Amino acid sequence: MTLVIEDAGLQTLVQDLGRPGMAAMGVGRSGAFDRRALQQGNALLGNGFEAAGLEILGGRITVTAGDDHLIALTGAPAGAKVDGDPVAHGRAIVLHAGQHLVTAAPVTGIRTYLSVAGGIDVAEVLGSSATDTLSGLGPASLATGDTIRVGSHRGHGVEEDVPPLLASGELTLRVVLGPRDDWFTPDAVSTFLSTSWRINSAANRIGVRLDGPALARTHTRELPSEPCVRGSIQVAADGQPI
Repeated sequence: MTLVIEDAGLQTLVQDLGRPGMAAMGVGRSGAFDRRALQQGNALLGNGFEAAGLEILGGRITVTAGDDHLIALTGAPAGAKVDGDPVAHGRAIVLHAGQHLVTAAPVTGIRTYLSVAGGIDVAEVLGSSATDTLSGLGPASLATGDTIRVGSHRGHGVEEDVPPLLASGELTLRVVLGPRDDWFTPDAVSTFLSTSWRINSAANRIGVRLDGPALARTHTRELPSEPCVRGSIQVAADGQPI
């Protein structure tokens, strides 16, 4: 059971739910950037939530089925077609042997997930199939011409469509201050919490840079390196949050 990558797009990675619980070994969790979207795809197909799928940056990819497959697209809606015919986002669809799936760049969001019944079958590293772009663990980014294996499928999916979990426009995030908020002036903290920030183009799976007013410090020295958990906000020397 295989899929052939005819066009890998900007970046296509194999991702599952990552490697939790290994921080003491210096191994980050990694895994799907949008875990809920990957889990949606797996639920549609009757896979376990932990099954590996493809994370497609920018939405664009071309795939040819080596066999009959049941697939689903979730995350950023990517305007998909099978042999030129539009297919639905957030729904289980059949991709017959020899058919071509082509996806386009999404209007909202930047990461689309292609799940396949049975999951992507690649060798696990430390219990996960995820590609960690920071440490280099897991399979390499997929390239045009690659053939990937698909596992056997035993589950039962759901028949209902699932909506994208993305929202356009402004998003409001909850913030818990600390442990270094005393390194910033009171005005900087107030500015940080009241400003509308824009996502900088210098953003990747490791960190998302924000653009806005520089946040003034009360300390001029730099912190020694220390661990960061998912969702942490760092402020670089130029006063911009990451």
